[in-house]
Amino acid sequence: MGGMDTEGRKTDGAAVAFPRTAREAWRQLTGDGASAHPLVQFFKYAFVGGMSTGVHVVAFSAAAWWVFPCVTENDLVVKIFGLTAPEVEESVRASLTVKSNVCAWVCSNAFCYVLNRLFVFRPGRLSVVAEFLAFSAVGGFSMIVGSAAMAWLVSDFGVQTSIAFLTNLVASLAFNYALRKFFIFKG
Repeated sequence: MGGMDTEGRKTDGAAVAFPRTAREAWRQLTGDGASAHPLVQFFKYAFVGGMSTGVHVVAFSAAAWWVFPCVTENDLVVKIFGLTAPEVEESVRASLTVKSNVCAWVCSNAFCYVLNRLFVFRPGRLSVVAEFLAFSAVGGFSMIVGSAAMAWLVSDFGVQTSIAFLTNLVASLAFNYALRKFFIFKG
């Protein structure tokens, strides 16, 4: 039969009950992935994903403004912060958008891995190095597909950099969650 250890973690794959008290909910929210009901785990994944997305957005915006200037006068970042955008040819802007996204991905991927390993999923299916590499491969594949889509939206349709970037973020969420939950971590 399935059981729990003294700290409330699953010992053999038994299902964790949905929290019935505030104390149980807090324990599941702050514990590791093995100590959370699947709905609580998904909430934790969404929360960590939101924070990682925040890191990605900040890193992307910084790279798109300072490192690889690819924002336009109509871009949200330019309007929000009252910046002036350089004139950049669409094909060059598409390339710089991808470079900005790669920089942002490196930052957000490392941040996301650490938090997912500590608070969302139960590690142990792979060694730590293999786990990080697999986690990064999933995120990297998602980033490559998303970056290609962003470049296509910018170069062929003239879509604003910020809108193309948001499209990339939304498209990668479900793909990353499913592969990470079912193939990288123990659930």
